[in-house]
Amino acid sequence: MSTAASPPVLEGRSVSKGYRLPTGEAIQALDAVSVEVPRGTLTALVGPDGAGKTTLIRLSAGLISVDSGTLSVLGENVARHPERVQERLGYMPQRFGLYEDLTVGENLDLYADMHGVTAAERSARYPRLLGMTALEPFTRRLAGQLSGGMKQKLGLACTLVRSPELLLLDEPTVGVDPLSRRDLWAIITQLVREQGLTVLVSTSYLNEAERCDRSIVLREGKLLAQGPPTEVSELALGRVFLVQPPAGQSARSLQARLIDDPGIVDAVPEGGQVRVVTPGESGKDLAAGIALRGLEVAAAEPMFEDGFMTLLRSTPGEGLAAAGSMTLERPHHALREDVVVSVRELVRRFGSFVAVDRVSFEVRSGEIFGLLGPNGAGKTTTFRMLCGLLPASSGTLRVAGMDLRKARASARQRIGYVAQKFSLYGQLSVSENLEFFASAYGLHRRRRRERIAWALEEFELERMIRLPSGQLPGGYRQRLAMAIALLHEPEILFLDEPTSGADPLARREFWRRITALAEQGVTIIVTTHFMVEAEYCDRVAIMDAGRVLAQGTPAEVRGWTGAEPGHALTMEDAFIRIVESARGQATSRSEHAGGAA
Repeated sequence: MSTAASPPVLEGRSVSKGYRLPTGEAIQALDAVSVEVPRGTLTALVGPDGAGKTTLIRLSAGLISVDSGTLSVLGENVARHPERVQERLGYMPQRFGLYEDLTVGENLDLYADMHGVTAAERSARYPRLLGMTALEPFTRRLAGQLSGGMKQKLGLACTLVRSPELLLLDEPTVGVDPLSRRDLWAIITQLVREQGLTVLVSTSYLNEAERCDRSIVLREGKLLAQGPPTEVSELALGRVFLVQPPAGQSARSLQARLIDDPGIVDAVPEGGQVRVVTPGESGKDLAAGIALRGLEVAAAEPMFEDGFMTLLRSTPGEGLAAAGSMTLERPHHALREDVVVSVRELVRRFGSFVAVDRVSFEVRSGEIFGLLGPNGAGKTTTFRMLCGLLPASSGTLRVAGMDLRKARASARQRIGYVAQKFSLYGQLSVSENLEFFASAYGLHRRRRRERIAWALEEFELERMIRLPSGQLPGGYRQRLAMAIALLHEPEILFLDEPTSGADPLARREFWRRITALAEQGVTIIVTTHFMVEAEYCDRVAIMDAGRVLAQGTPAEVRGWTGAEPGHALTMEDAFIRIVESARGQATSRSEHAGGAA
């Protein structure tokens, strides 16, 4: 806590801020919120979509003004003197504005020019920033040619070019792979621990909040909790259990059954089991009841995410959507043994660059197959070939029984595709997007009306129907993109990082829908940077530099990497070990070849 000698760097008292949507609906983004961020601390800002996280950060940056209450930043009333505050802080929004046709060095120079950083200050700061972000070898590379993780590091370096006293980061690790995310957090932690910088960071990754000094939890503009993350974790003390699925049942199927139970606070797959959070006083009794149903139950230590879900589910108006009831009008009944996607020695070149290098795998009907890898691994390029959007350079590729090198247009009629950025028309309303894509899929008259009505009901989009899709909260954009991909009832669904930036509630709702689709015979291929989501998959393949490094069930992939006694590897641990091992071997081969030459 702050003292009189060290007042908070950021202090809000009864801060309120409202907006009015184009539909006329009034939104209370922040409702009498009182928060503080002590000097020299790392504070996480978490909450579901629409909680008010970005609004609080933008208010703190002096970009918008409070409707009521007071907000002091660096000792200044930010509403009265925004320019004084802006001179002393660094702000990195969700979509940081890099200039992709400029090099790394030129981007740094541009931001230094904008902030009046002198030549002497640049000489002192650039080496530290480039070394800290590991961008020194890439100063002459165009920003547009960097991987997603490297772009985020460059954005952070540009934000730090003038040595701020307070750093505001809005979802800095969205769309970033686990390796790059680890590097970014190492940089942020170093800034706080070694340089005494104060950092306020919003994040969708609750394991990131766990490593912070403090956490602020918001929901629908109201403050639910603030203080050390352990205080949130302890809300679930004595209520967390690991449940072993019965023989013949997957963790994903058991999780779907448990999360639909109104007596369960939370349930997620974890290491082949299901991590369950039970309600307050009846927690132990409920856990015993689960065991009586023939399931093996063991107590587990609570994590921040367990406490977060306990906090949300104990407040009115918050919970999971009833996604488990989602049904297709025409379920697919192919045999589980049927191979519906077959990839053999797939190659894609862009000039001399090999983006996909002899990739092979197959996916059976009704399976959920995860394609994992760091930014730039070749996953999206593989997806685009699988969807018939990009021709292969060589290899064989069969989807839904068709050779994609000969019948791409026919195969696309049997495929649904959700791209990374959802491919929605931001200026069109929800209704107009549905109408447009229904026509594109060849749905007309009565059939089009029926399918749009189905989509609006199944994905609970009715109240958003007139809102432009570009103004939808992230969770609703995800729902609309999924609804569009399913309008023509595809046999195979391709999902390219569909949960990037989604909050924990939206991710659970999404995976409940995916499980329901798989149970009705839809084959699903998904990429994700949330390694915990790999536990929902029947099988996964880990890619890097265009090649498949490991392939198998999540349990098999975890088992290949080994573990220290008493330490169970997570999928994220396994992912990092596999990729780093392959990169280390590639470096050794390169150095050996160079020495031999």
